[in-house]
Amino acid sequence: MQNKSNGWLPYVVGITIGLAVVCAAGFAVFAMFFYKPSAPKVPVETTAPAIVTFVTAAPTQPAAQPQTVPAATQPPAPQPTDAPSGSQPPAPPATPVPVDATQPAPSAPSGLVPMASPDYGIQAFLYWRPEVAERDLQLINDIKFNWVKQGFSWREIEGAGKGDFNWSNTDRMMDQIDAHGLKVIARISTQPEWAGGNYPELGPPDNYQDLADFLTALATRYKGRIDAYQIWNEPNLAREWGNRPPNPAEYAQLLKVAYQAIKAVDPNAWVITAGLAPTSRDDAVAMPDTKFVQGMYDAGAEPYFDALGVHGAGYKVAPETDPNVVANDPALNNGDPSPPEAKRIYCFRHIEDVRQVMVQNGDADKRVVVLEFGWTVDPRPDSPYHWHAVSEVEQRDYILRAYKYAQENWQPWIGVMNLIYLANVDWTENDEQTYWSITYPLYPDLKARPAYWGLVELGRQR
Repeated sequence: MQNKSNGWLPYVVGITIGLAVVCAAGFAVFAMFFYKPSAPKVPVETTAPAIVTFVTAAPTQPAAQPQTVPAATQPPAPQPTDAPSGSQPPAPPATPVPVDATQPAPSAPSGLVPMASPDYGIQAFLYWRPEVAERDLQLINDIKFNWVKQGFSWREIEGAGKGDFNWSNTDRMMDQIDAHGLKVIARISTQPEWAGGNYPELGPPDNYQDLADFLTALATRYKGRIDAYQIWNEPNLAREWGNRPPNPAEYAQLLKVAYQAIKAVDPNAWVITAGLAPTSRDDAVAMPDTKFVQGMYDAGAEPYFDALGVHGAGYKVAPETDPNVVANDPALNNGDPSPPEAKRIYCFRHIEDVRQVMVQNGDADKRVVVLEFGWTVDPRPDSPYHWHAVSEVEQRDYILRAYKYAQENWQPWIGVMNLIYLANVDWTENDEQTYWSITYPLYPDLKARPAYWGLVELGRQR
């Protein structure tokens, strides 16, 4: 007998195919109008961007006091033919004193604001423009740095006359820094006209008590909020010392007065010596940093600072490079005619030479704070910094490796390492500071160099 159910089979198959077609069409319509896939991750920039043309219109407010960068001040030396970037021989294996990297870094000395070893900081320019300050403080948060170094210009705050203070910019700036949860190193320099010091040149006041009185007022207003004070900048250069010969004994006296004024108000704040310029010159114009530090100890400065400030320009080489290699290679020291021991300055690890002076003076328990370090990408052929310019990718790699080198080799004595710079938006392509920076001097647009994006990634990993 014939199975009657077979007569329905074509209808069942047809209905099934029809339903499948309807479902597929419905899903396609849903995907077209309602489904939105997540955005892909943006890769970290790995190639050097083209140099941009900067806006050079006059600022609407006075420009912040320029900050000098670490640079050698030796007499002009023969300029060697620049090798292509990255063509120098690889750095030899580093031979620092080994440390046990498995041990935690020690805490700060009792009572002082906590400072890791190493700790992460960067120099910024927050004083004049609140909208730029807000943008740049967020950039610092994005790279997960803990410290910001900022100039507190004496002549801007008390410039109208002794005791006549203008706190408007500093109050706003400190509120913004606090809102972003950052610690601050206040760089103290630039005396007002009424204080003398061979004004308008940069120099110490005629009466050191005037600086003490200013610091008393500053520390009182921001007690517990300013975490560290840098006392002056590069006093081993005549141009920073009233155009007078560098004098470590005079600076030691200024440091003593400043230390006592700050500690009387805020004993928990760090007092850091001035950062010193790396220089092979030794005359009335400049004094090597190691010689200047020894002169400070000879003058009795040891009780009057909590950490020694240094500057650590990387010049032409990677951060691990042995200073002896640099001292004996004219391509790496710009043909400097100075004795070999004086030419050790042309690399990041010259910081170890300054540290050794502390050790020799029985001061090994104190920290070293790197107040400025970095590598320039200066492309201008007539710039005195061009001979040691690196590529933007090398700048990124060297900065990241500098922090790694310090962590592996400089604990427990290394403190904050302040990178230069988040660019001052008033700089142009004619300012050499522009090319040390990890951002371009633009606002409201933001253009960052590969070094910035590398630090973002480093922050994610820490």
